[in-house]
Amino acid sequence: MAKTKYPQAKNPLILRFHRLMDAFAKADDERDFYLDKVEGFILFVDLDKTQEDLDSLEKEIVENNERYLILPKMSFYESKKFMEGFVNEKVYDIDTKEKLLDIIQAKESRENFLEFIYDHLTELEKWQQFYVERSRIRIIEWLRNHEIRFVFEEDLDLGKNVIEGLKKHLFDAKVSKELTGARSSLETKSKIYYSNEALNPRPKRGRPPKQVAKVELEPQVSADIYTTVPVIARQFLYVPEITSASGVTFSTRYDTEAELLASLRGSSRVKVDEKLQALSERLESLRHISSRLADLKEMGSEGEEKLIRSAVRQEPISSSEESESKGIMGVVKGFLPKKKEKAEKEESPQAKVRQTKIVTPIKQKRGGKKS
Repeated sequence: MAKTKYPQAKNPLILRFHRLMDAFAKADDERDFYLDKVEGFILFVDLDKTQEDLDSLEKEIVENNERYLILPKMSFYESKKFMEGFVNEKVYDIDTKEKLLDIIQAKESRENFLEFIYDHLTELEKWQQFYVERSRIRIIEWLRNHEIRFVFEEDLDLGKNVIEGLKKHLFDAKVSKELTGARSSLETKSKIYYSNEALNPRPKRGRPPKQVAKVELEPQVSADIYTTVPVIARQFLYVPEITSASGVTFSTRYDTEAELLASLRGSSRVKVDEKLQALSERLESLRHISSRLADLKEMGSEGEEKLIRSAVRQEPISSSEESESKGIMGVVKGFLPKKKEKAEKEESPQAKVRQTKIVTPIKQKRGGKKS
């Protein structure tokens, strides 16, 4: 890169690792990403733009091809090796390992692989850590091959205002003492990325540190400050607010983890959700009944006995007892069987009167004798 054509940065470029990680994951045959070697911004060739704008951007990239680096696209073979590396290194259950290897060899391996991983939480945490570590090595190796001096903003211990000052005065030779010291720390930090340990991280030896509860803090990221972006390229700037690995997904179909999780809520998950909903409603009903039954204890054993006896025999209860039991009578009646209806109706008064039997009168014969 000719020194007379472009301004020279006075300190290593401050790059966002998670943003680069996201661009590396999305780069494919239909999506091109470019890294600017002068100032460190990323361009995304968005095909939804007008053809005129796309042609102007292409002209800018061709005329200044020494300024822009196209991000590599992960081939099918590379993605397959990526997944196989995770299975062979991080998965210890034999059945799970065999199942994942079968998925990798089948069609739509990346999407089916992620669906399986997100259904197994024990493997999901290991996968996310593995994905970040391998992506980091891949990005560092690519930047080293193109001899770019850089640091990842996520690795810096500098304040937000200091980082923004470094970006603003990237090409200024004279800066304040605070920024001069910050530039010195950036130079030291950038050399670590070119060490052997950057591509071959080794586990730390010795006694592991004591387990301390992690305090999750809101990540402090600086504003994007670029001063040399060509006018035509400004609308193609790729500046998503990604501050953690959860904003990046290995999927080629879904841009974010939220979209991936939404897609995984298929028919089987809906059935599970319905069962959980029914169970939740039953538990809520039991809690309601339990809270009402708790009033029985307040009445004591004598009051409870009177209440149940009156409910069973339908005996009248006093007004004081009625007021105390009014709140729980509905509960008791719900547990007691309903009074059986009479199987037969009471007979009418006419049915109870016996009918008079008609008898033929005895006729007497002449002579006073009965015949």
